[in-house]
Amino acid sequence: MTKPNLLFPSPVWTIKLDNYKYVNEQMYDYIKSKQKNDQIGISKSNVKGWHSKDFDLHDKEPKDFISFILPSIEQIMNDMNWEKEKQIAKINNMWAIINTGGSANLRHQHGNSTISGAYYVRAPINSGDIVFYDPRPAPVYSHPNVVSPNMLNAQVNSISPKEGALVLFPSYLDHSVNENLSGDERIVISFNIRIQMK
Repeated sequence: MTKPNLLFPSPVWTIKLDNYKYVNEQMYDYIKSKQKNDQIGISKSNVKGWHSKDFDLHDKEPKDFISFILPSIEQIMNDMNWEKEKQIAKINNMWAIINTGGSANLRHQHGNSTISGAYYVRAPINSGDIVFYDPRPAPVYSHPNVVSPNMLNAQVNSISPKEGALVLFPSYLDHSVNENLSGDERIVISFNIRIQMK
């Protein structure tokens, strides 16, 4: 039987990075120092959790972190067959979210960007999957009952966080974070990338 052509797919990359422990400890200390100096943080999609202000991307720790994830961003440029002679991937902004017990993030998207990312510094079991929602309008009007969800019929898909894992996705994708049901901190670094002319 012929398989269907997948037209207009929404790719989501999940990449487990090697040698992540040193970077995680460096970023953990950096994020906790930010939280200590600004315990209230800011309010965006977070419910109960702490959301930092944007990092200063000239600080040593974010610069080291960007170098660490850069090969993965390059891979996405290749996968998408985006022209690299005249375009670059520029990280616009970066921040951290700490979700403790009962914290979550409401459904949202990241406007004015091309690719968004989430990297897990701390990810205890049951600390909250990231949930992605079907961006196509058709299922809103008609969605037949299914025997079981698969990649063709699912309206939502979720990814469980793992320390050292990087999730990259189109910025237009609506997403949320389930409630942290663990007794430990879930710490994520989030960022937005714009593909722009050199």
